[in-house]
Amino acid sequence: MVPLSSLVIPIVLSAVLVFIASSVIHMALPIHRNDLRKVPQEDAVLDALRPFNLQPGDYAVPYAGSPSAMKDPGFIDRMTKGPVAFITVVPSGPPAMGPSLALWFVYALIVSFCAAYVAGRALAPGAHYLQVFRFAGCAAFLAYSLALMQNSIWWKRNWSMTLKTMFDGLIYAGLTAGAFGWLWPR
Repeated sequence: MVPLSSLVIPIVLSAVLVFIASSVIHMALPIHRNDLRKVPQEDAVLDALRPFNLQPGDYAVPYAGSPSAMKDPGFIDRMTKGPVAFITVVPSGPPAMGPSLALWFVYALIVSFCAAYVAGRALAPGAHYLQVFRFAGCAAFLAYSLALMQNSIWWKRNWSMTLKTMFDGLIYAGLTAGAFGWLWPR
């Protein structure tokens, strides 16, 4: 067993590597540029929604509110006529990446901490690089990738976007695993 205090450097380094890799993937490579699509007549759609003063949050259209309401003929009619949408409304204003980037780095630290916990409980000091890589990488992959599938299953997110993001998670898991394998206490 390896105490978490002995894994501070790989925890921080792996989070930094993931942060850098995600920046390259999302800013320099074109793979995520078509994840979202523009709605037709965007200005008209925005003008139509603006008077409702939607507050930031997640919305469903049409909205049932309960399992029994999903059986209501009016709700079924609205679902059949469409459109059916899940909408996330964010605060208005110019894009502010700073808070999201800070939260992303904190998330990477949390994933690395969890990978350290799993590997540290399973392996002893001096464990072989590939053993460390396997445990830390699996834990990181679970955190970065597998939970994304439920967004496509339940919220109908584009499977292409989900699978590309899961592939990003595989890269992040590999970087995390590599940092832990390299810096594992001897």
